Amino acid sequence: MPVLFGVLWPLQRLNTGLLAVGRVLAIAALALMVCFILGQVFFRYVLNDAPNWTEEAARFGMLWMTGLMAPVAYRQGGFVAIDMVERALPRMLAGLLTLVLLALSLSVLCIMWERGLNNHVDSLSGRGRMPSLRLPFDLVGGESIRFRNQWMFASLFVGVNLLILVNVELMLRQVITLLGGADRLTPLGEATVMAE
Repeated sequence: MPVLFGVLWPLQRLNTGLLAVGRVLAIAALALMVCFILGQVFFRYVLNDAPNWTEEAARFGMLWMTGLMAPVAYRQGGFVAIDMVERALPRMLAGLLTLVLLALSLSVLCIMWERGLNNHVDSLSGRGRMPSLRLPFDLVGGESIRFRNQWMFASLFVGVNLLILVNVELMLRQVITLLGGADRLTPLGEATVMAE
């Protein structure tokens, strides 16, 4: 069991740090998304002409918010779960079932990792550019640069990478729990993510 804790503790610290940064960035993405949507509504209904880029910018923020917050929710048990079978089983069988489900989740995440990289980030559509969302360097004497689709599609890839790290951590925690070391584990509640 010391070997398991030797692997778990650095991974837990890594996940805590990455998810804390991801959470801050996700909150910023959400705030920007709301501002872009409110701006679009204002311009459309008050001035009768909304800028084209606000919709793309809101979608960009939504995708990054989702990619960065999904691992936080997964780590804290915030996803929807049907646990009737788990609660009906004896403790050891329920723990084994949870471990099997985490292993199954890891296999799906590995497939998503490959698809996210090869079908989205590093693909023909990923190398394309967004129609109206630009970096306005022309305002300071440069040339405006259209956003690449890869910058938006990378949210899936980053989110899946973080989900894989969290899934491995949860699997290690489950093995330690099955071996009787649950009392030595730090809880993964809201306070833990914010404090560490």
